[in-house]
Amino acid sequence: MQLLSVDKVDNIRPEEFQRKYYDPMRPLVIKRLSREWAAYEKWNWDLFKEVVGDVKVGVYNNVKSDAYTAINTADDYMLFGDYIEMVRNGPAEWRIFLFNIFDHAPQLITDFAWPEHLATGFVKRYPMLFVGGKGSVTHMHFDIDLSHIFHTQFAGRKRVLLFPHEEQHKLYRKPWEVLSLVNFEHYFDSANNKLKVSDYPALQYAKGYEVILEHGDTLFMPAGYWHHMEYLDSGFAMSLRALQSSLSGKLKGAWNLIGMRNIDTMMKKTAPEWWYNYKKKKTFKAAEKELHELNSK
Repeated sequence: MQLLSVDKVDNIRPEEFQRKYYDPMRPLVIKRLSREWAAYEKWNWDLFKEVVGDVKVGVYNNVKSDAYTAINTADDYMLFGDYIEMVRNGPAEWRIFLFNIFDHAPQLITDFAWPEHLATGFVKRYPMLFVGGKGSVTHMHFDIDLSHIFHTQFAGRKRVLLFPHEEQHKLYRKPWEVLSLVNFEHYFDSANNKLKVSDYPALQYAKGYEVILEHGDTLFMPAGYWHHMEYLDSGFAMSLRALQSSLSGKLKGAWNLIGMRNIDTMMKKTAPEWWYNYKKKKTFKAAEKELHELNSK
């Protein structure tokens, strides 16, 4: 893989953000965007346990999906307060994603501001919390609705690996899904990584970015960006989603949500092994085509 560091700024003017990052679809870390929010100092484990500790949540382990795994199916359920105690005393390789904490504690919505000076089209019904214990992994994928994401880290450190959407075949994207066939777990650790590069030769040509997010960092992830995340410490983050301004971007996101996902779910239920093997064959065929084109240049 050919990786660059993500650009970092303390703050950025809207015109510069639009010209250098939003329009050309480049990721950026804005380090001080959240500093004026009450959430920057206020949000912590104790607060969350107090206000939503009795809410039952789905939790997810590090096992990569297989032929029978339906999208977003939790591996277990527990009270959020019990989960907090487990991860804060970690390591605990369990995570929570797409948790709308504001449904249960609407008073928290006033603790942050939507960055509307940088983007429009925010989906204000769905600010989402992402929580993970030290060692937990979010496997390589892109967000199904193809929104732009402003992802702010509030506790702990998180390593993020990013690729533009067009790198999908070098990443061995499974057709009809938003997931990569490759396990990138601990890709940065030569002794313990699960990245079998020899099995996926197109990976060596994939061009992307990597960054470690710390408390207060806001990562701008352009629409469709592939991302793999690993929690270096137990921590939590919030994602704010903004729809693409173009009609075609909105329609592609809607198709993924309504068409692609439902077809994949139906096939996993009716013919899981056949469907998995079919997609795997198509995945490698697309990667081989990409390799051939690259080697012909």
